[in-house]
Amino acid sequence: MNVKKTFKFRIYPNHQQIELINKTFGCSRFIYNYFVGKQKNKDAYWSIVNEMVQNGQLSQNNWKGEFFNKNQSIKAVRELKKTYSFLKEVDSIALQKSVEIVHDSYTRYYKKQIRLPRFKSKKNPVQSYTTNFVNGNIQVKDKHIKLPKLGLVRLAKSREVDGRIMNATIRRTPSGKFFVSILAESEVQHYKKTGTSVGIDVGLKDFATLSDGTTHKNPRFFRTLEKKIMNAQRILSRRQLGSSNWNKQKKKVARLHEKIANARKDMLDKISTEIVKNHDIIGIEDLSVEKMLKNKDLSKGISEVSWAQFRSMLEYKSLWYGKQVVAAAKNFPSSQLCSVCNHKYKAVKDLALREWTCPTCKSSHQRDLNASINLRNEALRLTAGTAGIA
Repeated sequence: MNVKKTFKFRIYPNHQQIELINKTFGCSRFIYNYFVGKQKNKDAYWSIVNEMVQNGQLSQNNWKGEFFNKNQSIKAVRELKKTYSFLKEVDSIALQKSVEIVHDSYTRYYKKQIRLPRFKSKKNPVQSYTTNFVNGNIQVKDKHIKLPKLGLVRLAKSREVDGRIMNATIRRTPSGKFFVSILAESEVQHYKKTGTSVGIDVGLKDFATLSDGTTHKNPRFFRTLEKKIMNAQRILSRRQLGSSNWNKQKKKVARLHEKIANARKDMLDKISTEIVKNHDIIGIEDLSVEKMLKNKDLSKGISEVSWAQFRSMLEYKSLWYGKQVVAAAKNFPSSQLCSVCNHKYKAVKDLALREWTCPTCKSSHQRDLNASINLRNEALRLTAGTAGIA
């Protein structure tokens, strides 16, 4: 099966390369904002004319045209270079890619899949640009990577890039580090079928409880570094905005947040890979995280555990490796049902109740384990009890 995979590496550009990368960030952002602004004007004209039709000032709205013409916009970039000579200094493919991103954004916006595209800001702590693979302009060579205009850039190579390279995204993080993400079309082999199923109940005390009794503790990465972050941010608040010391301290704060994010992602990757490798059907909850975050007592803990990222990893890995993730309905009472007799015990709504006894069949239950078993049973029911799955 061919899938699109991203291979992320840290790069170490020299001073000249850093200067050119920063210029490319600015030029790509300039092109993006230029065409977003142009499209906003078009939408404004249409709205004005449409309002005049509704008020009876015009008989019909004859202002029509394509939502966003990608080919004409790419040709317009060449004309822009005559006016803005600095656009000639950077990778031309990266500028074309910015137009493609605007086109994709507006296409999805008009289909009501995303919100209205906004202007990009140079004050954004994360800056990036993407360039497409054309005639071998992107190549990984031992400890270096060849990139358009930049030439060979030193690379911290941790694994081989498999498959056909499609594009590369160069990104600068808030801590000042540079990374390259290579998108490649790779062939993956499905994992062997194990004939087993599992339910996963996520929580705050324990990150995940599986129906087979396995428990993954919640390491609370943010809490372990919370005091350091508070102290670092307090020092930052005392620095003069925009000064050299302010920039240095800002990077220290960013490095702490980056450390937390990296540790969390590493944990989620390991747990999700282990689950997908060992089980064919995986039952999960369809949680309304946005609504749960409105609970001021739990919002900090919920935002720390990254349930949405964990679910995303389970879904794409199961798709790659021939497994199946089944999400129970949002109103499915996984914690309240007895996994033995299916009796619904509403008293379990109280989060403080960790262990309970079913009043019907007298079975004793641990809250999270019982919920995970119910999720596994629901996943099997929704998949019509797939043959050979236990």
